Amino acid sequence: MKAEPMTCDDYITAAFSRDFVAEGYDHDTVERIHHSVFDEWIRALAQSGLFTNHAVANAAHRWKDNPHSLLDALLADADEITVKRYEIAWHALDRTSHLGFGAPPAAEYA
Repeated sequence: MKAEPMTCDDYITAAFSRDFVAEGYDHDTVERIHHSVFDEWIRALAQSGLFTNHAVANAAHRWKDNPHSLLDALLADADEITVKRYEIAWHALDRTSHLGFGAPPAAEYA
């Protein structure tokens, strides 16, 4: 049986998912991800030593195209209740943005 090669998301799940879930629900983090504020995750990838600069840049580009993909990778090993809680928060942020409320200034996340 031939194993599928691991993707960058697989490595992100392996490296960060356990800590992300163990820290408990964090609305600020899901809000930052929703608003495409990825600096801390990009730094974590770059400093992990697991990824080339090219892989880090590709991950950052993919997250900017689809921010939910980062949340999916972080929640890949989470229990059903935790995933549901983050999905509810994500959908609430979607509704807020559709009502015309944009992302808060990046300085709020500094």
